[in-house]
Amino acid sequence: MDAVEAVYDPFSPEFVADPYPAYAELRAAGRAHWHGPTRQWLIPHYEDVSALLRDRRLGRTYTHRFTHEEFGREAPDAAYEPFHTLNDHGLLDLEAADHSRIRRLVSKAFTPRTVENLAPTVRRLAADLVGDLVAAGGGDLQAAVAEPLPVAVIAQMLGVPGDDEERGRLRPWSAAICGMFELNPSEETARLAVEASVEFSDYLRELIARRRKSPGDDLISALIGVEELTEQEMISTCVLLLNAGHEATVNTTVNGWWTLLKHGVRPDPEKLSTAVEELLRYDTPLQMFERWVLDDIEIGGRLIPRGSEVALLFGSANRDPARFGPTADELDLTRADNPHITFGAGIHYCLGAPLARLELAAVFGELLRQAPDLRLVAEPVRQPGYVIRGFEELLVEV
Repeated sequence: MDAVEAVYDPFSPEFVADPYPAYAELRAAGRAHWHGPTRQWLIPHYEDVSALLRDRRLGRTYTHRFTHEEFGREAPDAAYEPFHTLNDHGLLDLEAADHSRIRRLVSKAFTPRTVENLAPTVRRLAADLVGDLVAAGGGDLQAAVAEPLPVAVIAQMLGVPGDDEERGRLRPWSAAICGMFELNPSEETARLAVEASVEFSDYLRELIARRRKSPGDDLISALIGVEELTEQEMISTCVLLLNAGHEATVNTTVNGWWTLLKHGVRPDPEKLSTAVEELLRYDTPLQMFERWVLDDIEIGGRLIPRGSEVALLFGSANRDPARFGPTADELDLTRADNPHITFGAGIHYCLGAPLARLELAAVFGELLRQAPDLRLVAEPVRQPGYVIRGFEELLVEV
């Protein structure tokens, strides 16, 4: 085992539980490291991660420029086709003109005015969910509050009917699909993702048909009238908005409260937005983002050739002392200079970042107001995945 493999082991529960000491070693050792087990170049420094997110010599996909053979990669297994059809037509994995076209259309749903108009609904939902948790004397903060809030908001935006049975399927579908974004997903993970992709796509196809006959004041109805958008692009966009629209919020809520409880601190309600930004930085909900190298690049004197894959280590970049100073590894809920890259950068910067911030401020604010003595019942268990950082549950009492 070489030095990098000894430090960076994303398949180890011990590493997943606390990857930050390993990140410090990687930053000290250089700017780019080849990691054999994942066949990726690891990029741990803030300046490099930030720059590469904006560098058009890298892409989320390569198929807009190369065939699989030209790029030296094997075509995806045909058995996984439903997942890849769904994923490859979504905003996150599109490049060039297709990305610009769809982002322009969807961004209208996330204007500052649109998000501000959602604020009363978000705050009411957060107050109700926290109120129910308090009335019960506690419970699983993740299942009772963190998950239902963003799912309900995105479902309302899309126009998914509000009954529990219909919306209750969204989170399991999303979790199954997101399993494919982990490193080296198992055959069982892939099977579940394919199954969820088929079911979710069929559901949205039927919902789109309903909206064609009876339009509403929702995003699906608005997208139906856009001739530039194919039905598959519409389905993929809706799935992405749900998946991306709640993963960061759910995990930042739970990781954030675990951090607060572990440190024995609470944010100042008058400076809540500043505290939320620090929690997004301190324990990043998406630890790593991958990019394909479309043209040769050089980082720290090391040539990374076309066809390579780089792992942009968001969690490491957000703890880099070169950008965040000597207190980079410390929790500072008053940190004013905080340009974290939790929401990405460049053309793939998270469209839903303003909405996520609104939801986080609402749920943290309500928990501080209604459950000031919130405390942990049991040590939480980390989810096994490395890329999406979260817990299985967070049991609390009030």
